[in-house]
Order: sequence, then structure tokens, then C-alpha cells
Amino acid sequence: MKFKKQLPKLEKPNGIYFITFVTWERLELTPEARQVVLDACRFVDRKRYHLFAVVIMTDHVHLLIQTWRKTLTSGNYLETDRNYLETDRNYLETDSEQDARTPEFWSLGSIMHSIKSYSSKQIPKVMKHIGKVWQDGKYDEMIRDRQEFQKKWEYIRQNPVKAGLSATPEVYPFFWETF
Repeated sequence: MKFKKQLPKLEKPNGIYFITFVTWERLELTPEARQVVLDACRFVDRKRYHLFAVVIMTDHVHLLIQTWRKTLTSGNYLETDRNYLETDRNYLETDSEQDARTPEFWSLGSIMHSIKSYSSKQIPKVMKHIGKVWQDGKYDEMIRDRQEFQKKWEYIRQNPVKAGLSATPEVYPFFWETF
């Protein structure tokens, strides 16, 4: 069978995304390795994106993020960016009209590269593993409304509970959320 290149997905400035990425051949991460991944996700928070919630499972990661403008830095983003889900924006403009007035945002690819690259270099330092850590690519969904946002947030929260790793999301050490 011939390899088919995946079509690019739509990325929207200031978009909110639910992202999942998986370890190579379902490699089971030790608690120390999961902490490395959590630290990597939190380190990039407020630099390239706003991190609403993240959970690091034994062999995969779920994130709920909102991408940021490349020119914005920690604690210095616009209030309108923070209230994305409450605003009524018109994204029916032509690409050239939107490009002319929209600053460049961090792409999901560059965000994922940062997290995966850093963590894959740190994980062998805390667990016996030589070789590839992450599968190529990711699964992502653009969040379109408040209901979908709440549903994904709750999915992330309940993931360790459903997997039997903790009794509640709050006691799972590799779960983090912000309000």
C-alpha cells in the first residue's frame, strides 16, 4: 500500500486545542519520567500557550491549550485573548484579510516539538530507556464552543480515575489544571 501524506489541519490564531500524543510502541513511563513530561508542558505554559489542563498517563499525554502570539510573553497577553470562548469573532474573512491584521501565533507543530524534544532528552536520565520516546505526530481537535471545551477538560480530569491510577483527579500527581 502506498503511503499517503496526512493533509494539514486548520490552525486558527488564538485557537484552543485538545491534543493527545503517545509514547513509542506504548512505552510505559515511570513516575519520574511522567514528572519530566509534566514539567516540560508546564515550562512552555505562558510562553507559547495557555495551559488549561494536562494529564500525563503511563503511555500518553492529553493537553488542553490555547496558542499565543509569538510576540507575547509571560503575563503580558491581552485580556481579549484570555476570553476567547466568550467572544464572537468572525472567521469568515478571506485568508489575505485575516493575515494582514493577525500576528503570527505559535503553531501546534512547534509547540509539540518543544515538549517532545526536551522530554525525550530528559527521560533517559530518569528511566532505563534508549531510543525513541514519542510516536511521530499527534492527535488534535480544535475546540469550537464552551460545551466542547468543558467536555474535553472533564475528559482530561477523569482520565487517571478511569484508568484506575487514582481515586480522584486532584490526587493524581501528573494532572495539572488552571482556572
